[in-house]
Amino acid sequence: MREIGIIMNGVSGRMGYRQHLVRSILAIRDEGGIELSDGTKVTVRPLLVGRTESKLAEIAKRHGIEDWTTDLDAALADPRWEIYADFLVTKARSSALRKAIAAGKTIYTEKPTAESVEEALELARLAAAAGVKTGVVHDKLYLPGLRKLKRLIDSGFFGRILSVRGEFGYWVFEGDWQPAQRPSWNYRVEDGGGIIVDMFPHWNYVLENLFGEVRSVYTQASIHIPERWDEQGDKYETTAEDAAYGIFELDGGVVAQINSSWTVRVNRDELVEFHVDGTHGSAVVGLFGAKIQHRNATPKPVWNPDLADTHDYDADWAEVPTNDVFANGFRQQWEEFLDSYVLGTDYPFDLLAGARGVQLAAAGLQSAEEGRKVELPELSLEG
Repeated sequence: MREIGIIMNGVSGRMGYRQHLVRSILAIRDEGGIELSDGTKVTVRPLLVGRTESKLAEIAKRHGIEDWTTDLDAALADPRWEIYADFLVTKARSSALRKAIAAGKTIYTEKPTAESVEEALELARLAAAAGVKTGVVHDKLYLPGLRKLKRLIDSGFFGRILSVRGEFGYWVFEGDWQPAQRPSWNYRVEDGGGIIVDMFPHWNYVLENLFGEVRSVYTQASIHIPERWDEQGDKYETTAEDAAYGIFELDGGVVAQINSSWTVRVNRDELVEFHVDGTHGSAVVGLFGAKIQHRNATPKPVWNPDLADTHDYDADWAEVPTNDVFANGFRQQWEEFLDSYVLGTDYPFDLLAGARGVQLAAAGLQSAEEGRKVELPELSLEG
């Protein structure tokens, strides 16, 4: 049994703590490790890193973790720790990743990988030049609904895919009469906030891995709620967009439309849904569910505004069965990355893939500011 030491920077945050530490790394540790694709058995040992000793000590005590420190440089210099995992806020990520690359550590990081395309691409190039293996979290590809969608695509169910419509979001309370469900920095552009920076990197990897790489984007961004109240109950001005309405042109002629909003009240089965139309069939998928309609089962609507339409369109869709046992998506990607790291295989979701996500977010912001469609040039590790 090989033990792999993992530096985990930023585990006091919601995502770093719940998904990466508790549901992934500690779950692997507590179950005695995992078996890789070649039969090798490995387990993991986390080293918690952060700025506040009391928070780290409390988390370590709660979960029986022996190792924690506020000294990132010392952690990176210690050969016991092979992988550096980053769950910091975006503003702090780039400098930490640079240190990890310089230390020769394997890197696994949340996204966005940087605040600008230039910086994200430079990180990818630095890692490649240093021979450092990298991985970027692509968690939504591992959702049960999207895995069902991938199976439909691979089976040829859709025929030629024509279009994708996505709806993501929910109402985030302003913070005055009910506390907001999201931190206040999300709504201040000076603190790295905004739904485009938050969500467009997700949409990039979902689109390019399921339907085709994004070639252009047109975005309408809006600040629908101009004032909010922070965690201390103080009013502040919203400077970052809380909704974005994007149109994406993909390789092969597929057109995707995705609405991302923190100012929408939900009237759908799940908080995110994708409607995919093809020549032979269509599907609607969410986080978990998926339903399909084949062309042989497609009704023939007739538009008549003078008569109420009594047809039950929902009844024309069939649920896709859950034939597999779907593990937590964050953990599954961790296991795949560990497998690739130990066995030395290529890993597709690297810092260059992360840079493409940053590129789409930057292009979305540029499009919204200039009111036009923005083309996305191909990124390369070549300088």
